[in-house]
Amino acid sequence: MKFIDQVTITVSAGNGGNGCTHFRREKFEPKGGPDGGNGGDGGNIWIQSNQNLNTLVDYRFNSLISSEDGEPGKSKNKSGKNGSDKIIYVPIGTRIINSETKEIIADLNKIGEKILVAKGGKKGIGNRKFRSSTNQAPYKHTNGRKGEKYTLTLQLLLIADVGIIGLPNAGKSTLMHAISNAKPKIGEYPFTTLIPTLGKVKIKKNFFIIADIPGLIKGASHGSGLGIQFLQHIKKCRILLHLIDISLNKEIVIKNIKNIILEIRKYSREIYNKPIWIIFNKIDYYKNQEEKIKKKIIYIKNKTKINRNYFFISAKKKKGTKNLCNKISEYLSFILK
Repeated sequence: MKFIDQVTITVSAGNGGNGCTHFRREKFEPKGGPDGGNGGDGGNIWIQSNQNLNTLVDYRFNSLISSEDGEPGKSKNKSGKNGSDKIIYVPIGTRIINSETKEIIADLNKIGEKILVAKGGKKGIGNRKFRSSTNQAPYKHTNGRKGEKYTLTLQLLLIADVGIIGLPNAGKSTLMHAISNAKPKIGEYPFTTLIPTLGKVKIKKNFFIIADIPGLIKGASHGSGLGIQFLQHIKKCRILLHLIDISLNKEIVIKNIKNIILEIRKYSREIYNKPIWIIFNKIDYYKNQEEKIKKKIIYIKNKTKINRNYFFISAKKKKGTKNLCNKISEYLSFILK
């Protein structure tokens, strides 16, 4: 599985370069004054969000990250070169935590947001700077300081207005493809989605961000399947779309609905209390049988005691998807006023 939502890294900023002790020695000036230059500052380490990333997998096997040391000072009053800074690129929605103190350093929720996480060591001073009226030939210089070193935990929390949840193969990726600019992998088999996918849905002049969360299964709240690794990502969503495959046997549908609701409730009351809209997908399975669909859904609602907004769609045929998106946009506009 390629998606990594939490990694621990060690960042080690560059050390400052040492100052130089040197005296000018030239043909006609064999006892010249001090000309030892300063060292260079050590490179800093930054973490910056990048909209083209959606995983932290690059840092799973590359957990030690360093920036360059500053160069030592040189003769002829030449300063050493500063060490180059290092930028660590992470997905939008990455939380940075000090692993030792557990302090949350920052949440990078905007495109291109950047934060300094380890400062490079200060440069050492050369003996030229220590020359004075009372000491014309100082042998003194200072060494550069050590750069900061920290162990950090990076956690990826997807930033989306709307999250799609449901069992594997319910049609979540197909819905994402139908209504947004996302290009998720689509297939008629479980766990097509291994990586949470973000998409942008445009409604006239407005838009909202939607996330396709890998399918949940029974026992997800205790670590079964893929879903437990991504349940935390839907905490920030304002609406959850519970996608249901209506083509299945009604008793199986009822069982599936109860399992998903139970897993969410076990994992987090906060998520369970969010607006969860029930989306009955794959209505194209019942061609010209609207009455049959209605009876089936009424039966399912009565058995599961669903008291939420619900919609009928065919993600594959894009039937009912426009109305669903308009309703989502209206709801978000209302709660964000």
